Amino acid sequence: MSKAMQEPTFLILTALADGPQHGYGIISDAERISAGRTRLRAGTLYAALDRLQSDGLITADREEIVDGRLRRYYRLTDDGAAALAAEVDALRRRTEAAARRLASLTRLDRGASPA
Repeated sequence: MSKAMQEPTFLILTALADGPQHGYGIISDAERISAGRTRLRAGTLYAALDRLQSDGLITADREEIVDGRLRRYYRLTDDGAAALAAEVDALRRRTEAAARRLASLTRLDRGASPA
């Protein structure tokens, strides 16, 4: 069984699943994806991008100069898409198990017999 993906990794891969993005775009998208719950800091992001690139989950897509500054875009690799899909499947299974148990608890709270 593989270890659960850390939230920053999940958010970065999810952001890149929509297409190549640069660092600030990933930070903004991750905040939207998490409904404002998580804000990646630049240091956290770039350390994670280096690690994800070393792991083969993302790759540099292109670079451009904007307002005199280098902007590097990253994209998801096939391995990155597979890792994200596996994590989504694992999250879905855990969520469904929790929902079933909550539904049982709700039935018990209403006086129904356990299923």
